[in-house]
Amino acid sequence: MSALWIAHVTVTDEEAYSKYASLATQAIAKHNGQFLARGGRYIQLEGKERPRHVVVKFPSVEQAHRCYQSDIYQQALSYARNASEREMVIVQIPD
Repeated sequence: MSALWIAHVTVTDEEAYSKYASLATQAIAKHNGQFLARGGRYIQLEGKERPRHVVVKFPSVEQAHRCYQSDIYQQALSYARNASEREMVIVQIPD
């Protein structure tokens, strides 16, 4: 079964976050991830508002988790941690 990697983000340092985004894009591509949403228009219905939303589809939960744990993604996170406030989850979806 496929999986979605869903992130809700408030960027606090655009310059550092752009470094995160560049490396994260590489990690996602290496792990067969496909961006379904990356920013764009949204309507906040409930919960804490985060102005940036990212949805990536992976072939499986395991592949999405391997991407997150990969060296390149962990390097990307070193830029994001002090440049954003985020929530992130991996959710399995039926094919």
